[in-house]
Amino acid sequence: MKVTISKQILEKYPDFTVGVIFAQDVNNKGEVKEIIDLVREQQKQIKESLDLKKLAEYAFITNWRKTYSSFGAKPSSYLASSEALIRRILKDKTIPHINKIVDIYNYISIKYKTPVGGEDYDKLEGDLTLKFADGTEKFIPLGSQENQPPKKGEVVYSDNKEVVCRRWNWRESDKTKLTEDTNKFILVIDALPPVSRDVVEVALNETKSLLEKHCNVNCKTKILDKNDNEFGVV
Repeated sequence: MKVTISKQILEKYPDFTVGVIFAQDVNNKGEVKEIIDLVREQQKQIKESLDLKKLAEYAFITNWRKTYSSFGAKPSSYLASSEALIRRILKDKTIPHINKIVDIYNYISIKYKTPVGGEDYDKLEGDLTLKFADGTEKFIPLGSQENQPPKKGEVVYSDNKEVVCRRWNWRESDKTKLTEDTNKFILVIDALPPVSRDVVEVALNETKSLLEKHCNVNCKTKILDKNDNEFGVV
């Protein structure tokens, strides 16, 4: 099984970098106070350092907005997952506990101000690819049973059968959601400037460390970019 960024994506977005983690033999049950405390501390820092009214001035926000616009997703209607989390915090809403893996990747997302997402490996059907949609793919969003296919030209993560995340990192599918019963999974840390490859590497290593400590997993990691667009996870 492979994780791949299509060459067409990298031709249009040559500065895109993604850190990938594959983990197996997961213990994802329960809640860990240390992780929740890390999330709460980052929420505090965001509220102290960022201003909701000035989000459009921050490059880590505006670059994703411009990228969404470039494939037809209006930033006024659709937000990169990292911006959605930051907005939630700045509106005095807490980030709720979901499960250990999701709690960890939410922490990483708000700390490094870049989108992070995950898929249940055992629910994927074939390879995981970041690509431009042809508009005919199936997509069942999280918490729904209704097919909401992507637009043609939209950037999506897809397996060999259907889309598992629409608008790059906007909305996950119900099929591959991470649960307490997840045994194997893939996480992706999506990054555009000003989040550099070096920052992705630091974020990837911290994520790996937290997963190994709190979920008792065995992890493999790799950074993909225009120079190396494929990761054979198994």
